[in-house]
Amino acid sequence: MANRSDMSHTKWMCKYHIVFTPKYRRKGIYNQYKESIRDILKQLCNYKGVEIIEGHLMPDHIHMLVSIPPKMSVSSFMGYLKGKSALMIFDKHANLKYKYGNRHFWAEGYYVSTVGLNEATIRKYIQEQENHDIALDKLSVKEYENPFKG
Repeated sequence: MANRSDMSHTKWMCKYHIVFTPKYRRKGIYNQYKESIRDILKQLCNYKGVEIIEGHLMPDHIHMLVSIPPKMSVSSFMGYLKGKSALMIFDKHANLKYKYGNRHFWAEGYYVSTVGLNEATIRKYIQEQENHDIALDKLSVKEYENPFKG
């Protein structure tokens, strides 16, 4: 239990695996946007005292393993993170307003699961997610040949 954190009268270890996507699952998280979105998410987590243990930005979704203090609910943290980050992303990259419209960068909802003592397994999953997605893309690409070609 060396990974516990302390508040004045509380010892806690509240870790969550969170996945969320851009609106319409558009592949918008790449190149200059990837670094910018990463910095914005880090900054917002730091403001709320949330530790990012592991994170990975894929072109169409984000995986985060975070430690959220027990005084804050996951839903209130996600509302804050997605709401403020959308505003900051649109302020920094004004051209995205035309693509996403009305200041809605993130899709509604998110996936969350608690991380008990299997943190290493989830860390490995997040780290290997990109390689897994690339392998699946390669498998799903079909080579079409002309069946009438002799």
